[in-house]
Amino acid sequence: MSWDIFVQDIPASATSVDEIPDDFIPRQIGTRDAILDAIRSTLPFADMSDLSWIRVNSHGIDLEISLREADPVKSFAFHVRGGEHSIGAIAEILNRLGLRAFDPGAQRGIFDPSTSVESLAHWQAYRERVVKG
Repeated sequence: MSWDIFVQDIPASATSVDEIPDDFIPRQIGTRDAILDAIRSTLPFADMSDLSWIRVNSHGIDLEISLREADPVKSFAFHVRGGEHSIGAIAEILNRLGLRAFDPGAQRGIFDPSTSVESLAHWQAYRERVVKG
């Protein structure tokens, strides 16, 4: 179970999911190599033995990054298991790539590192309720 952040082309003017036009067609977001380079430079301690499923569990970060082998890339995802430092890592990777992402748990639906601590906390509370049954 994870808090998932979905990266794809999002209109620069959209501050919420509601502001994305119904006819908007996302473009490709870059090459696989550029995305892998951004991940490597941000998270040099990541387990990149499988470049389609990158794992990070160190320095207060607990996440996985799913990245298909298709090139150029249309989307990829962060699957956060915990650690507030995961938010900073995601923000840095997105910043390096000039990309944005969806955060389904956020009030506006778009990842914003300044408010994502709240979204992560909501997910963690939900996870605790589900796990405790």
